[in-house]
Amino acid sequence: MAGEQTGPPRRPGASRRQFLFGGAVAGLGAAGAIGATYALSSTGAAPPSTDAAATALNGARTVPFHGAHQAGVETPAQAHSVFTALDLNSDVDRDSLRRLMQLLTDDASRLTQGRPALADTEVELATTPAGLTVTFGFGPGLVARAAATGPAWLRPLPAFSIDRLQDEFSGGDLLIHVGADEPMAVAHATRMLLKDTRSFASVRWAQNGFRRAYGTSADGTAMRNLFGQVDETVNPVPGSADFASVVWAEDGWLSGGTGMVLRRIEMNLDTWDELDRPGRELAVGRTLDTGAPLTGSKDTDEPDFGAVSATGFPVIPEFSHLRRARSDSAKERIFRRSYNYDDQPTGPGVSNSGLVFVSYQADVDAQFLPIQRRLDELDLLNKWTTPIGSAVFAIPPGCEPGGYIGETLLES
Repeated sequence: MAGEQTGPPRRPGASRRQFLFGGAVAGLGAAGAIGATYALSSTGAAPPSTDAAATALNGARTVPFHGAHQAGVETPAQAHSVFTALDLNSDVDRDSLRRLMQLLTDDASRLTQGRPALADTEVELATTPAGLTVTFGFGPGLVARAAATGPAWLRPLPAFSIDRLQDEFSGGDLLIHVGADEPMAVAHATRMLLKDTRSFASVRWAQNGFRRAYGTSADGTAMRNLFGQVDETVNPVPGSADFASVVWAEDGWLSGGTGMVLRRIEMNLDTWDELDRPGRELAVGRTLDTGAPLTGSKDTDEPDFGAVSATGFPVIPEFSHLRRARSDSAKERIFRRSYNYDDQPTGPGVSNSGLVFVSYQADVDAQFLPIQRRLDELDLLNKWTTPIGSAVFAIPPGCEPGGYIGETLLES
């Protein structure tokens, strides 16, 4: 055991370290004692320079909580995220949901602005939000408890042949998505929010995800997944009219909100390693270095699906992920936001990794499902990817000061 002694018993009294330290302090005097104490307790790093101390820090950055839309959808993606799904207790009704969402809204409105929640016992951890956002989503079970009607698409996705879904990564009544550029901010906010749910719900699953650390690439740079692919290419631009038409719903209590699909996709990096670079690029339909279509030079270039090679074969194969994901219909578009995960290996391989894939769209049935059906039918990437989790949530609109997330559903 770690606490057991394996050598001869120690002599009672002062240790050698204490003796040496005491002698050193006696020889140095008061000023020396202060310096010695600092030397033993510090990390050994030199004090920050005046220039470094004057550098603006990202820890103090805040994202407004109140508004027409919830933060965390249109907001630039942060480096760290935790998605937590909860199952409501059997006695939770519409009135209970109202109290729950009022509590959670109050917590989130404080924490995202660098202020502790009312019942915060570690207030110091709330002072560096680092772009913290909190986004709430409602599953079909929550809407049913509210004795309300949700959009027709608010239900589990239909079964796909490529799915190997696990309950511990699927479903849920209430989603809490916490994101920030600093993992301590994410961990603290998640804990504070979950403390207030204990009388109402239990945790069904939690999924952690990461992207490139803050400051490692220019703003707007597409992320890479653990296959090395450039991800999220040709996304609607947040803040644009195009983004609004793709993402924001316009009907009923969800007006100003959106639909979220969350898919946990296991990526077999061990067998992906066996594929050469040309094979990888053909499977994806894009070059690995720039993310450009195989017929282009930049990731924003439109693919030329009619282009053929010297041997007469399509340059972008029909089985490539790019070709299967792309639709001829402008209505079949989504806003993709993905996060990598890298967990402890559980099998004979050296990896247990993948993607927490998130898409936002106004209508899951009309926008997401046609894409997923084509990928299910024929996508060479399916050889190395397996969906193991799936959930659908309605992301309600934002709220103004004095209101709460979900009031359009629970006050109607």
